[in-house]
Amino acid sequence: MREKHIAELVDRYISVSFSVTKKAEALIKEQIGNDGDLTNDQHYTLRYMHRAGSCTSSELAEVFEVKKSAITAIINRMWEKGLIQRTRDENDRRVVYLTLTDKGKELYLKTEERITRLVKSFITSFDQEEIEQFIKTYEKLNEILIKSKN
Repeated sequence: MREKHIAELVDRYISVSFSVTKKAEALIKEQIGNDGDLTNDQHYTLRYMHRAGSCTSSELAEVFEVKKSAITAIINRMWEKGLIQRTRDENDRRVVYLTLTDKGKELYLKTEERITRLVKSFITSFDQEEIEQFIKTYEKLNEILIKSKN
């Protein structure tokens, strides 16, 4: 591929990636912001915890690729809102397991329903083959990015 063509593709990728990410985050924030000022990071944390059932702050830091101090701040705010509970490991008191409270589960399900409706409104603009190919391509990009970290 010619260098000029590659430079054009890189420019297009960066432009569209920035635009889509910013717009999507703003739209998602609109959907989750109606419920007690939940941030995108807090929603993603609720989502992960709902799927995992139980986790530790170290696990969250690893999954979200942030420092443990950043997760601690998120967890503390969510705990203050009554969305999560902390349970110490009986064998190792240094280990604290995090789970969603009933309030946290209810909030997660409400916001997830709104986000699903939002994403569905976009997906229906594509035919089945287009959306399947897009998701496969996006998943492949994710795999490449994961491998590039190692």
